[in-house]
Amino acid sequence: MALFTPLRRWQPAFRPFGRLPVGWRLLAFVERAVKGPLFGCRMCGNCLLQETAFICHMACPKGIRNGPCGGVKNGYCYVDPTRKCAWYLIYERSERMHREKKLLEVLPPVDWDRAGGETWAEVIRKVREAGPGNIFLPSRRRGMSMGAVLEEKVFRPIRQPDWWQGDAEYHPPAVDGPQSELEKELRSGRFVITTEVMPPLGAATDRLTEKINLVKPYVTAINFTDGSSAVSRMSSAACSAVAVSLGAEPVMQISARDNNRNSLQSQAIGANALGVRNILCLSGDSPRVGLKPRGNLNIIDVDSVQMLWILRRMRDEGVYLDGREIKNRPRLFLGAAAAPLLQKPELQVLRDMKKVNAGAQFLQTNLVFDPDSLDPWLESLRREGVPERAFVLIGVSPLKSLRLARYLNDNIPGVTIPDRTMRRLADAGDGFAEESIRITVENIRRLREKSGVHGVHIMPLGWESAVPRIIEQAMA
Repeated sequence: MALFTPLRRWQPAFRPFGRLPVGWRLLAFVERAVKGPLFGCRMCGNCLLQETAFICHMACPKGIRNGPCGGVKNGYCYVDPTRKCAWYLIYERSERMHREKKLLEVLPPVDWDRAGGETWAEVIRKVREAGPGNIFLPSRRRGMSMGAVLEEKVFRPIRQPDWWQGDAEYHPPAVDGPQSELEKELRSGRFVITTEVMPPLGAATDRLTEKINLVKPYVTAINFTDGSSAVSRMSSAACSAVAVSLGAEPVMQISARDNNRNSLQSQAIGANALGVRNILCLSGDSPRVGLKPRGNLNIIDVDSVQMLWILRRMRDEGVYLDGREIKNRPRLFLGAAAAPLLQKPELQVLRDMKKVNAGAQFLQTNLVFDPDSLDPWLESLRREGVPERAFVLIGVSPLKSLRLARYLNDNIPGVTIPDRTMRRLADAGDGFAEESIRITVENIRRLREKSGVHGVHIMPLGWESAVPRIIEQAMA
C-alpha cells in the first residue's frame, strides 16, 4: 500500500498574507518543495496529514476539512468529475489501515494567519516545549510508545489549537428541556413529519404565506432551503421569520458555501432573536451546479461539521469561536444532512457519527425511494448507538414528472429510484400524479415500521399542494 498519494491540486499552494522573515520563508519553500510532490500539499499551515491517512484533504475543491460532502458520485468529485474524491480516498485508506475511528475527530477550520506558512518549525517548537527526553525516552511506567507520546505532546496540540480543542467524543446537549417545538415533538416518541417550502424568487411573500398556511396544519416543522443548487432565492432566514409570524415552526438552513465563521454566528444569534430555534447545518451545493456567472469555486471557510461544533458551543458553553462570552445564550436544536446510500454504510455512518458528536441532534437524509435499501445503514447506526443520540428523519418526495424522476436518478449523488418504481411511473400515463402520491404514501408507511426512524421529511420540490393529501393518506 503506497504511503504517498500526491493528489492533483485544485488550486495552487497558498502563499503567506504577509512578508515573513527570511528563515521562515526558506523553511516554507523547502516544505512546499518536499510535501508538494509527495502529498499535493497546498501549504494551508494547518497540516492534518496525521489524521487523514497521509492524504491531503486540501485537494478537495471545497476545501472541506471534515469530509466527504454529499456530492461523491461513484467515488468521484461532483465539482470536478475528472478527480477522485479526496475524502473518499482518505476513508478507503483509513479502513485498510484500521484507522477509520480516527476520522471521528472534529478537525478545526484553517487559521488564515498560518496559511502559506510552514508546519515543521511548529513541530520542533512543540518537541522543545515537551522536552526531547520526555518524547524519545517515554516512561515505561506510563506504558506509552514514542508514537503515542508524539501524538499527545506534539501533533495533537498543533492540530487542535486552544481556540478549537476538537475531539472524537460525543457531547450531549448541556441544556435542560427541549429548545424548540420540533425537538419537543421528537422527544415525545411520536412519528414526526416535516416538510419543505421552496423560497420565492422575488421579494413578495404572498405566495410564501399561502404555502406555509397550506402545510402548517399537517406538519411539525417547515424547512426553508438556503440557496439550494447554488441558485439565489429569498433567504432561509427571511422565510423562517415569515413562518414564525404565521405561527409555524421553521427549520432554518445555513449553507457553509455562502457563510464564513463570522456570519454563521451572527445569523444564529439574529435568527434566534426572531424566534427561530431549529438550524440545519449544510456544506451547500458547489457553485459548479448553479447558474452562470459562477461564484467562487475555491474553498469554504467552515464545513458543516465545524458549523455544528461552533453553534453547539455557543449554546452549551456560551462562547463565540473567538472566546468572547455570550450572556444570553441562543436556544438551538441543531440538525445535519445525511446521505445513507452515498457510500458503504460503515463509512457513511462514521460521517454521521462525526456530525452527531459535533452537535447534531437530528439527521435529515436526502431522498429515499426504496425504504428497504436503508436497512444496512440503519443497522450500522443502531450498532453505534446513534438513534439514542440523534433523531433520524428520512427524506421522501412526490415526483411531478417522469423527467424529474430520471434527472434525480441520473444526476443526484446518493439518490437511486428503483426500476420497479420507474416502471410504475412510466406506465401511469394520465394518472401520473395519483401514482406518484400513492408511491410516496406507501414509502412513508414502510418507513413508519422501521426501527431507528423517528419521522420523515417530505421534499415536495415545488409541489407543496400534494403534501396534505400525502400526510392524510399515510397517517390514516
